[in-house]
Amino acid sequence: MRVGVHVSIAGGLPAALERAKRLSCNTMQIFSRSPRGGPAPVLAEADVRAFQSGRQAADIQPLVVHAPYIINLASPDARMHAQSVRLYREDYARCATIGAQYLVTHVGSHRGSGEEAGIARVAEALNETLAHDSPVMVLLENTAGSGQGLGERFEHLAAMRAGVKQFKRVGVCLDTAHTFAAGYAIHTLEGLEQTLEQFDRLVGLEHLKVVHLNDSKVEFESRVDRHWHIGDGKIGLEAFRRIVNHPKLRDLPFILETPKDSDEDDPRNLATIRGLCAEHRSATHARAR
Repeated sequence: MRVGVHVSIAGGLPAALERAKRLSCNTMQIFSRSPRGGPAPVLAEADVRAFQSGRQAADIQPLVVHAPYIINLASPDARMHAQSVRLYREDYARCATIGAQYLVTHVGSHRGSGEEAGIARVAEALNETLAHDSPVMVLLENTAGSGQGLGERFEHLAAMRAGVKQFKRVGVCLDTAHTFAAGYAIHTLEGLEQTLEQFDRLVGLEHLKVVHLNDSKVEFESRVDRHWHIGDGKIGLEAFRRIVNHPKLRDLPFILETPKDSDEDDPRNLATIRGLCAEHRSATHARAR
């Protein structure tokens, strides 16, 4: 199983790697720059080499980069859209520099211009970004569905991919808290199966590359994005037992984006997920005897 957390890059890439190693992560997610804006820090060649070699030695794969929150690829405002595309292309290039496999992307808001127009602008931005060869795959992340944002329905994600010329370089990252808040009943056995069937029919499970594991602090179908600790939220421990051990999901990398209110939060949430997997393996082996 590949499980890790979103790790701070304070102090640079080598410091981020050490944080991931201390937590025994075998996958990890970072920002390559401040998610709130400002100039991107220079990627020193020595730091990049140390980061890449250290990650390889620790078998931390894949490396996932999350795009900055300030980017709005769906914006109808020409200036905002142009700035977002510029920053996004910059971040995409930085992913290749540091050896990331995936760039997770919140596509943004159509700002009242309508879903169809917003989806078209996202596809346009991705076509510009993917105009040059790169091993980095873009992952569209689903959303909770608040306001005028896009991505809460699987149909949105499918339409965005369909508008990209090099659509094979565009995959999906599913966030459990977002999926639950958007009205997909992954907290029940039947609901999880229906959700995966619908995703497979509309997008294709082969295009699902990463799962963000987050419980939800808010109720089902709330359309509100509030991550919470695994097993302590409205999705619940038994649902996560089914999710992380599901045959269609268990071989994917799982990234935790749960709250970090204390130094104990990441270890506790990781231990919970690892425990759910270990219990499942033990039960499976016992039944096989």
